[in-house]
Amino acid sequence: MPDETPDVDALCCPPLGDAVLDEAEATSLAHVFAALSDPVRLRLLSMVASAEEVCSCNLEEPLGRSQPTVSHHTRILAEAGLIRGEKRGRWMWWSTVPERLETIRHVLGTS
Repeated sequence: MPDETPDVDALCCPPLGDAVLDEAEATSLAHVFAALSDPVRLRLLSMVASAEEVCSCNLEEPLGRSQPTVSHHTRILAEAGLIRGEKRGRWMWWSTVPERLETIRHVLGTS
């Protein structure tokens, strides 16, 4: 009479591969996704990403927010590594950080 005990290894799926985030990567990306969880910041990032660079002064009207509020949101996006700024005169000019956006695309499986 053959052994009717199922082969445990045959029932399980293959082990996870290299696509699994390590703890440091997960912590870093959680910071990014937290920054993107606000609708104003998500819109702001889309505006900056739609152009090579954008002056802070051009973000106030379409967002319907004051300059201090725009500064608050750009600071959070910059701390998350999604945008970078360059001060020119009294204004900041913002551009996206392509390698950071590529990392997000890769993690989401959309690269």
